[in-house]
Amino acid sequence: MNLKEMLKFADDIVFAKTGQHLDDLQETVLRGTLQHETYKQIAKDFDFSESRVREVGSELWRLLSEELGEDIHKSNLRSAIERFQVSIVSHWEQHHNQIGSFNICGETLHSPDIPNSQPPNQETSNPKETKTLHQDLSEMPELGNFFDRTSELQTLTTWILQQNSRLLALTGRLGIGKTTLAVKLVQQIKEEFEYVIWCSIDASHTPDEFEHKLIQFFSLSEKQDLSPTNQKRLPLIKYLQNHRCLIVLDDVHNLFCSGELAGKYKPDYEEYRSLFKQIEKISHQSCFLLIGWEQPREVTQFKNQNTPIRTLQLKGLDIAAGREILRDCGLEEIDNSEALIHRYEGNPLWLKSVANLIQDLGIDATELLIDDTILLPEDLKDVLQQQFDRTSELEKQVMSLLATENQPVNLAKLLEKGQISSSDLLNALQSLSRRCLIEKEGSLYTLPPVLKEYIKGL
Repeated sequence: MNLKEMLKFADDIVFAKTGQHLDDLQETVLRGTLQHETYKQIAKDFDFSESRVREVGSELWRLLSEELGEDIHKSNLRSAIERFQVSIVSHWEQHHNQIGSFNICGETLHSPDIPNSQPPNQETSNPKETKTLHQDLSEMPELGNFFDRTSELQTLTTWILQQNSRLLALTGRLGIGKTTLAVKLVQQIKEEFEYVIWCSIDASHTPDEFEHKLIQFFSLSEKQDLSPTNQKRLPLIKYLQNHRCLIVLDDVHNLFCSGELAGKYKPDYEEYRSLFKQIEKISHQSCFLLIGWEQPREVTQFKNQNTPIRTLQLKGLDIAAGREILRDCGLEEIDNSEALIHRYEGNPLWLKSVANLIQDLGIDATELLIDDTILLPEDLKDVLQQQFDRTSELEKQVMSLLATENQPVNLAKLLEKGQISSSDLLNALQSLSRRCLIEKEGSLYTLPPVLKEYIKGL
């Protein structure tokens, strides 16, 4: 039984006992309990007192205990519900009695206490198999060539489907393959969700417009009760709680200011911060996947594996995939192609750019590799400029310092060389790291060779 089915089961019992459905607080306590949250966490999420949450929980456990015939408490709720479902189905299968109707998880089962009722239809299929799927992937790019990312796909799939992470950030340098990986992921897991939508963020997506777009998608797809009392659309978080939803936000870097440290929202876009915090803090069964080479500060700072937030920084492709890219660009055989792939860090876009230049000009790639030459085709410069232009003046200073170093350097050496305070330097390094523009080896910092060559040429 999934979370939605368990909540429906509990609602049926409470309605049968009291004549009233679960109210918002009762549902919140049940949802939090089924997701292994403490009373303190549940109270904090919804701004209730812990004593009030405990009181509501105690009354719910009493009602459920009377119906299920065993002592229900916070720690055994899930297992008790599942045992009851198994026992009632087993009872029907063994005795084929005529039993009264009792609704569990969207299927009509029956109680032996009510005579002269019909048995359930044996041909009724599993609710998971018959649930309606609603998908809007009109903004999702075509997959195109996909190179092996087995490990990354498995990691994301585990976080989403097994660990029920609510907020995922997929980050990495421009051209590294973030969107391509996300498209492949969505293709593989979309059937696990009732609602799937892909949104490409641009300047027109103000917080209100974005939230309205999602609510409109959910409400138009949902079977609506036409009674006057149910005409009002639900808040976004309610849809995320009532349904298993996957929402992909591509190009989230468009939410943030240019010329500032990473993750500073544009004017009038601050409400996105509240949205992301709500998605993290409030219990629900949905997942937001954020794609971009700059991420919200409230996302990237979380490293604790106990939080519902995860960040995956995508690295370059391996040697085999890099060689496949070179072959696709017409470079069938290159001696020591491994060195070329390492030099451009397995970045698919960077490799395609330099491979096309080599092919167009007929350059001997072997000679290119002898003296560590780094070619910067104009289209690659344009890509690098997009990210460089977004950085603050402070970050530009730090990158200029790093570009003069042949070896990774520590914080003390950077302080010694530059006219930057330690506080400003630390903030700049953190921001550059969030943008994936520098590399860190222990306590040492360095620029990737391609970026170093670009900055030297400015």
